[in-house]
Formats: sequence, C-alpha cells, structure tokens
Amino acid sequence: MSEMESLLVPIEAAGWRLDQFLAGQLSGVSRSRVQQLVEQGDVLVEGKREKASLKLRGGEHVVVTGQQQVTPLEARAEDIPLEIVYEDDDLAVVNKPAGMMVHAGSGATDEARSGGTLVNALLHRFATLSTVGGELRPGIVHRLDKETSGLIIIAKNDAAHEALAEMFASRKITKTYVALVQGVLPEDGATIQAPISRDSVRRTRMTTRRLDGTRHAVSHYRVVERLETRFGAFTLTRVRIETGRTHQIRVHMASISHPVVGDTLYGAPAKIIALPLSTTRKAAREVLKLERNFLHSSELEFSHPITGKEIRLTSPLPRELDEFLARLRTPVTEERPVGSGRAED
Repeated sequence: MSEMESLLVPIEAAGWRLDQFLAGQLSGVSRSRVQQLVEQGDVLVEGKREKASLKLRGGEHVVVTGQQQVTPLEARAEDIPLEIVYEDDDLAVVNKPAGMMVHAGSGATDEARSGGTLVNALLHRFATLSTVGGELRPGIVHRLDKETSGLIIIAKNDAAHEALAEMFASRKITKTYVALVQGVLPEDGATIQAPISRDSVRRTRMTTRRLDGTRHAVSHYRVVERLETRFGAFTLTRVRIETGRTHQIRVHMASISHPVVGDTLYGAPAKIIALPLSTTRKAAREVLKLERNFLHSSELEFSHPITGKEIRLTSPLPRELDEFLARLRTPVTEERPVGSGRAED
C-alpha cells in the first residue's frame, strides 16, 4: 500500500517510540520497515522529520507518505564485471569487491535491495548455477559481508553445492583472511573461541556477550606486522576461521578490544587522525578514512567436491587497502602533511 496515511497519536501511546507506535498501527508492516520509512523521510510528525526513536507525548499528528509494503526481492541478471579466479564445469571462485552484497537483502530502495549484487552478476555470467540455496541465492554456498572483499566459492550445479556445503560444515575448507586491527596485539598468535549470537538491542550487530541463542565460533589469528605510526598503533594479521558465523572475525576481534579498521559497527573510529605535529601551537592534522572494513578473504584451500583435486587460491590485497597501508607507513617529511584531509585540534 502506497497511499498517504494520517494518524493521530492517542494519549495512551505517550512514552512509546515512534517506530513502535507505527508498527502497531500499520497493518502488515514490520518495525524494521517502519524504521526504513522514517530514515527515508517518509514519516512526518507535526510536519517534521523525526528519528525512529522519538518518544511520543500523545496527541501528535503523524503522516506516512512512503510505500508501506516493499516490493518482493528478486534475483535477476545484470551485466556487472566479475573477476573470476578459478572456473571449471562444477564451480567457480570469484574475487568479490568490497561494497557488493552477495545476494538480495536489505536496502532503502527496490534497486538497493535486489540490484547490484554478486548474484545479479553471476546470473549474467554463468549459464547455470546450483538451485540448492533457493531462487534468491543461486550458486551461493557461503557468504562474505558487503564491505569484505576477496575469494568466494560459487557452485554451478546441485551436486557440487551439496558436496561443498558438507565440506564447509565439516571444516574441510580452509579460509584465511587478512585483517588490519586497531591497537597492538600482544601475542604473536592466538585462538579466539567465543560463541556468537545476534545482539538483542542492535539487531544489525552480532555479539559474544549473550548466553542464549549462541553458536560455537573459532578464529585463529597470527600477527604479520605491528605498526606504530603517526596515526596510532595497528596490527596486520592473518586470520583463519574454522566456523563461518555472521560477522565472525569482526565480532571476535572487537571482543578482545581490537576491532577491524574501518568497522564502525563494532567500535572502530570513522576517522583516524594523525598525532599533532607540534605541541607548541595549533596545527592542522592529517586524517585517514577507510570507506570499508580492512578485511579481505585472501586464501582458500580445499579438495574439489567432484574430482578431489587439491585447489589452493590466493588473492592479493585490493588497491585501496594497499594504499591505506602505505599511508600508515609513510613517515612525516614536512611540517604540513599532504593527505586526504585535515582536522583541527
């Protein structure tokens, strides 16, 4: 339904959040959809845009102008370039760029929800894909987060899909990532065993702090390089995961107070500001900002699900991550640094 709807908040709803009130008033509309409408500016309270968390007093006039029911998700072919690292009759391995969702999902618009995904690109590139995952996820055996780049395996037929799924479940596929984390990890290597579940308050996050609904998760990290820079301290790591939980590496590193660089959802700063050049005067300070997470799926090792052939594939860091590391390592050579930005003390 897309017609404008006008509502008067009753006194009994005083103290309710705006999204809570609307989810109860709009038939068949979820609270998450209400929050999308609010964020898009399609909800007005007394003629003004407000936050979903607005506490109502009672008596307000609320107008909903946006489309309340969303268009169903779909998987359609799109001519999107793909970097194919390996391909045969049964499977392919793709080097996914950061910023690309694996399959249709959340988004403010129909295009954002169903377009521009890896599945869209796969449907255009390959004649056939496995159907085990359903209509919205053809060929998808496992996933990478939107802002994580690197290697992902695609099944071309159901036999390969089912065999690969069993291999993932029994931990017969070795997945290694490169991650740059905030701060200095004191140990050269360690294992993080912390069960993961969805955060009960912020539903877009996962957590290791809940006692219920948890799933076993194991990550092994090894330090590659410790960096003491003018932007602070960082540690470049290689992380091998035994399990494949949602946001696993990001949650595990944040749980030991070393979030992945760029991962603001789990506590990393949005901007990294260089240390002051001078302690005696106010001076411009260089700013670094990474528009993605510094997390890259760099290696896959597995036996071919049909032939048994041993396969080992690697993917170098994408250019934006290499350039970010180079910026961190560059020493100060002049009084006024030249960079991506400035911040005042």
